[in-house]
Amino acid sequence: MNKMFCFQCEQTAKCQGCTFGGVCGKTADIANLQDKLTSSLIKLANVAPVNDKNTKILIDGLFTTITNVNFDGETIQKMVDDVIENAGNPDFNIQSVWDCDEDIRSLKSLILFGLKGIAAYAHHARILGYKDEAVDKFFYEALQAISKDLPTSELLPLVLKTGEINLKCMELLDKANTETYGNPVPTKVTTNIEKGPFIVVTGHDLHDLALLLEQTKGKGINIYTHGEMLPCHAYPELKKYPQLKGNFGTAWQNQQKEFDNLPGAILFTTNCIMPVKDSYKDRVFTTSVVEFPDCKHIGNDKDFTPVINKALELGGYDKDVKMTGINGGDVLTVGFGHHTVMSVADKVINSVKSGDLKHIFLVGGCDGAKPGRNYYTEFVKQTPSDTLILTLACGKFRFNDLDLGDINGIPRILDMGQCNDAYSAIKVAVELSKAFNCSVNELPLSLVLSWYEQKAVCILLTLLYLGIENIKLGPTLPAFVSPNVLQILVDKFKIAPIKTPEEDLKEILG
Repeated sequence: MNKMFCFQCEQTAKCQGCTFGGVCGKTADIANLQDKLTSSLIKLANVAPVNDKNTKILIDGLFTTITNVNFDGETIQKMVDDVIENAGNPDFNIQSVWDCDEDIRSLKSLILFGLKGIAAYAHHARILGYKDEAVDKFFYEALQAISKDLPTSELLPLVLKTGEINLKCMELLDKANTETYGNPVPTKVTTNIEKGPFIVVTGHDLHDLALLLEQTKGKGINIYTHGEMLPCHAYPELKKYPQLKGNFGTAWQNQQKEFDNLPGAILFTTNCIMPVKDSYKDRVFTTSVVEFPDCKHIGNDKDFTPVINKALELGGYDKDVKMTGINGGDVLTVGFGHHTVMSVADKVINSVKSGDLKHIFLVGGCDGAKPGRNYYTEFVKQTPSDTLILTLACGKFRFNDLDLGDINGIPRILDMGQCNDAYSAIKVAVELSKAFNCSVNELPLSLVLSWYEQKAVCILLTLLYLGIENIKLGPTLPAFVSPNVLQILVDKFKIAPIKTPEEDLKEILG
């Protein structure tokens, strides 16, 4: 049996590392190919000129190695070959990072995994024609640093710079999405499925959804979002299509159960794809950087005809089907990006001043299959009625179907969007701190985050770059953070693991 080493995601074996196959479902062969691709990209960053062609190779290559994106060895090998054609065989092996001093390994891992997250956001922005020179140059700088024998004193600032650059990249993507599709507006989304042919679209890419909506006009096919695509219902230029009906199912880790023998077609636009079961493999389609063996891939022409034909062939349900979130609710409210929240900022500020609003929680991040994530459901359920919950990313599926009422007309649960929309939460926090003439850390605001993969890593680094303190992180701490590096984070930023909802609420609210 081939050996591998991977510890880049939260579910990694024994909270130490996967060595004979990934818990995510990738084989040792795929893991080693991804390491080879990473090594090749580092060589490219060291020897190739900084230009748009090479930057795109770096971005797409890094994105391909994010957890649950690409399981297809043939595709990854072709990417390796393309990089070698541009840069020659790699003279750096990423294995040398896994084998080095644990503190150096920890810091380089934070940089590399954060960089992968930035690559995902840069990829989406580029599709819409938006680029940033500082973001693009950083891919070269960071990959070069990973290949060098640098001390902790030089790597620590680069860890925080990774967070700084990710903030720029999230701002860029926010601009790309809102200038292309409009500012999100509060929108109620059903979880029920109408009878007839349908397509489920999952992932993160708004552009792919827009193209599919355009191609399904008048075809008698309904479109349902899944997972991180849920916030798309709030964008004016997407919600104008009448066939965009609602949201199917819950978070990404439940797909093997929820897609089992599904009578509709499924389009994966980005991560997170789980190993596809035979009961629905014939109706799974991938596009962009996502691929899975024996599943039809839609190439750069973005002709979704095969997806449309499969949906028509399967026919959908023969009658309307009632489906709910994990708490039994069948209506999800989305669209509370920074533009919407700041439009009611005076209400928020007055509610705080009057005492009607005592505290704001940001409860968000990635969902996952590991036991213990019901913490986030219980935490939100137990928050007092005079508190607000901001949320984003797929972790919200643990509680986004709850009806917790409102405070002075403001819903107590405010869905701010996808993981990259952490930018919205940051922007709101900064504006509130200005209004109250205090620092963000002095606001009645607490961050309770869940993490799973590398996009969560870059968001965490952004929060640290901004000096945000007292973050509670779960369900477990990253395996790639060494005890010494963890102590630095604890001492400097007061970061802490989650305990129980009761203990954490008592500590936060005093």
